[in-house]
Amino acid sequence: MDLYSVLITFVILIFSAIVHEVSHGLMAERLGDNTARDEGRITLNPIPHIDLFYSILLPLALLLAGSPIVFGAAKPVPVDFQNLRPRKLGMALVSLAGPLSNFILAVLFGVIIKIGLANSLAMPILLDAILINLILGTFNLIPIPPLDGSKIVASLLPEDAVYGFFRF
Repeated sequence: MDLYSVLITFVILIFSAIVHEVSHGLMAERLGDNTARDEGRITLNPIPHIDLFYSILLPLALLLAGSPIVFGAAKPVPVDFQNLRPRKLGMALVSLAGPLSNFILAVLFGVIIKIGLANSLAMPILLDAILINLILGTFNLIPIPPLDGSKIVASLLPEDAVYGFFRF
């Protein structure tokens, strides 16, 4: 992979991760928790979302090494699940908002291709963006803490089982 491709993939990954995190914050705000807004995290500005190791160093190292798997993460948007109304359904909805945003981005990029707005330069970038967002959305649905899927599963469990699930 040449440096140009690495940079394009890196930008797509950062943008997609930020949209993912902002979506969590917007849903939480809609359901009664203003923590993300109060901490300045409902923004597309990448600076508040960047974690030096997980957002920059790890994905760039994997991309430059030619790894078939690229992993990275933005700082999670803070959510106080106790403020959500309804609380347990709210936890599921906030957790689903991030992966859903990635699936919506993948569809939007696909629509751009389908309606013929992609030229030969844009086509591989859009295809890369679709793949990255499908992977990001699907990966985050795995029910292993701290991934979003774990909070979705936790929202379905009886109250006394939630703490044991997260401790596991």
